[in-house]
Amino acid sequence: MKKSREESRSGRAKFTPGDMAAMEASARLNAADRNPYSWNMELYPYPDGSGYEARFTRCGICALMKKLGLYDLTPALCRLDYTMSEAGGASVFVRQYTLASGGPYCDCGYKKRA
Repeated sequence: MKKSREESRSGRAKFTPGDMAAMEASARLNAADRNPYSWNMELYPYPDGSGYEARFTRCGICALMKKLGLYDLTPALCRLDYTMSEAGGASVFVRQYTLASGGPYCDCGYKKRA
């Protein structure tokens, strides 16, 4: 399947050293400790080099949707992670848990496309 120009552009930097450095910097911020509408996450590169998991322990979307009284819609927003990964074209998105569905964390796994 041929990728559109936009798909190629949006996934181009995925898994590069710069992308990984930015993910590590984001993990160190623990931004949700200062802003309830941000995120706290931990980064787990896969040992085999096939990608990484970003594990979110605090979610700004969950906090905002609770405040707005729309929390029951939050799992639908979580589903967009699959769509965005597919649109980027560089990764396959994998997940087991979301905070919005009662999980212990949101695991956002990105595996390199073969």
